[in-house]
Amino acid sequence: MVTRRDLFAGSLAAVAWAGVSRAFAQSANPVDLTLAEASRMIRARQLSPVEITEAYLAAIDRLEPQVNAYVTVTAERALRQARALEAELADGRWRGPLHGIPIALKDNIDTAGILTTAAGAVFADRVPDDDAEVTRRLEAGGAVLLGKLNMHEYAYGGTSSITHFGPVHNPWNLDHIPGGSSGGSAAAVAARMCAGALGTDTLASIRLPAAYCGIVGLKPTHGLASIRGIIPVSESLDHVGPMTRTVGDAALMLGVIAGFDPLDPVSLDAQIPDYASALYRRAATLRIGLAGDRYFSDLEPDVDAAIDEALVVLRNLTAGTRDVRLPTPPDFAVLLAEAYAYHKPYLDNPATRRLYDPVTLERLLAAGEFSTVEYYAARRELALVRNAIDNVFTSVDLVVTPTAPGLPETIANAQNPAEASGADPSVRNTYPFNLYGIPTISVPCGFSRSGLPIGLQISGPRLGELDVLTLAHAYEQVTAWHRMRPALLGG
Repeated sequence: MVTRRDLFAGSLAAVAWAGVSRAFAQSANPVDLTLAEASRMIRARQLSPVEITEAYLAAIDRLEPQVNAYVTVTAERALRQARALEAELADGRWRGPLHGIPIALKDNIDTAGILTTAAGAVFADRVPDDDAEVTRRLEAGGAVLLGKLNMHEYAYGGTSSITHFGPVHNPWNLDHIPGGSSGGSAAAVAARMCAGALGTDTLASIRLPAAYCGIVGLKPTHGLASIRGIIPVSESLDHVGPMTRTVGDAALMLGVIAGFDPLDPVSLDAQIPDYASALYRRAATLRIGLAGDRYFSDLEPDVDAAIDEALVVLRNLTAGTRDVRLPTPPDFAVLLAEAYAYHKPYLDNPATRRLYDPVTLERLLAAGEFSTVEYYAARRELALVRNAIDNVFTSVDLVVTPTAPGLPETIANAQNPAEASGADPSVRNTYPFNLYGIPTISVPCGFSRSGLPIGLQISGPRLGELDVLTLAHAYEQVTAWHRMRPALLGG
């Protein structure tokens, strides 16, 4: 029996193509292909960019009223792009693995001439003149833009229920949140309303919704992908990264968006490897660190059981596990100061201040104004903890934790001001890795007895994306969680 791991071996390329073709024939719908599968078929002229774009637009038409993942659907523009890219293929031009692939962007990522709101009333009519750098790179790579995705207002929360455009619904159970702030991105990928999406992550906002929606979410090393042209929360902590159905798909998207941007003050000038090569690397020599009681305590029973089972699998795949202690992360002083600084002009204006959701407004005002001395001290502490995390990876190659300690709550609960205000415990396991600035991925590792997804978090050293992707892919290939489909999709 040919495994999916075998399908990536060059000697079995013909078998791989046969398997893709059979899967496509059985489903008769291009949206059931992974990004990588669709890419191979498009390049081989077995599937056209127009055909797959039309299929995703049809899925949006059918499911969007229930999920509410999109703020803006750019149907006409997407079809124009698809036709142009199809013509390029006919002329022998192929831009790379995203050529003709329909994707969508979180609505805090600027798109020239297209509404970009960050899901807030203050920006409800905001249309940027320029693309974000990641938008430009995706378009240059041949991606087709389906639209802009709903999110938690100004990326300042973890539920995606506080948004000017109405709450995003989790495709696995429409009464529950998809997580946030990239909730629309995760929901759209899980519901087959785009082949892949970009999210942003300041404390949890790629990995938490990925875990809650049963998909893959990758937060790269801070500065590896440009955040220029993205409405910020905190420049020192903001990341942008792919949200996809498989680890291989995330590797392909990362390869397109990663790279130095001299106009982004936090961008890294680093050598960019072929991230897809991680799919061919062996995980057997990788040493795994388990990050102590802080990350594994007080878990929901179903999460605890799923993580225990995942660790058994990981021990069989790798050189084994050992306990490690991670540096104590600093508090959120840098985030609070930078978020307040960005929003201050709008908070100082009574006409725009009243447009904020009360919970968001309360959180922003609580940050107050930090003095120069306080901000300098907080930035210094952040730099020191980013140095300290390097020491952990002298004895292990990767660190594994649960992505979230619990399960997605109901939308009704998330919209209750008494429940929504204050610190969000769901980010307990994710936020330290933003402060460390290191790459972290969430992959599906099970479901609760009520049918809600659970995520496993794998983290590596600064610029250690290859090892992170290698282990995540190895785990994915010997489990079936990424193949599960929400009942919402039928079939």
